[in-house]
Amino acid sequence: MRPVETDYSVRDGGHYVPAMEHNGVLYISGQLSIDPEKGKVPFGGIREEAKQALKNLETVLQARGLEKNDVITCKVYTPDVKYWPAINEVYAEFFGTHKPARVVVPSNDLYNGCLMEIEAIAAIKDDDK
Repeated sequence: MRPVETDYSVRDGGHYVPAMEHNGVLYISGQLSIDPEKGKVPFGGIREEAKQALKNLETVLQARGLEKNDVITCKVYTPDVKYWPAINEVYAEFFGTHKPARVVVPSNDLYNGCLMEIEAIAAIKDDDK
């Protein structure tokens, strides 16, 4: 196993790494809708938070030299299913024609009042190993 770090890996001091690589698969920890440079949730509601969470996901992918089209599956957490239509719209814009397997999990409150968290699993191509 090999951890994958980003410039923001130790910001919150949690006992985890942004991603862990094992046997050609990248397991990406939950990415909240917190702007890592500011340490705050972006202003603007669920659409802006969804964009930020997906941007954070992309940051982790890029740290390993991967792209969003390498994502196999995602788990999306949100404290209320009423946010789902907006999340789905931003999610579709982010992934475009690529459609990873996905589950949406209604949750209790998320860390720091976030409205979205996303975790993912991505494939590491043989030439990326």
